[in-house]
Amino acid sequence: MIRSALHVLRSTKAVSAAEYAILAVGIVVVVGGAASAFKEPLKDAFTALGDKISTVQAAQQ
Repeated sequence: MIRSALHVLRSTKAVSAAEYAILAVGIVVVVGGAASAFKEPLKDAFTALGDKISTVQAAQQ
């Protein structure tokens, strides 16, 4: 009886681990999709920011 109770506890942990793994995969897919969707706007924004910083540094020298 004790062995069957331990077996149930172990299988519950395995199911929880599988659920967390599925959740993690879902998060990776969403983050990857967002990064792909915002790739060009972010590239343009960081390029513009770098240009402004370079301009300010050149003006201070």
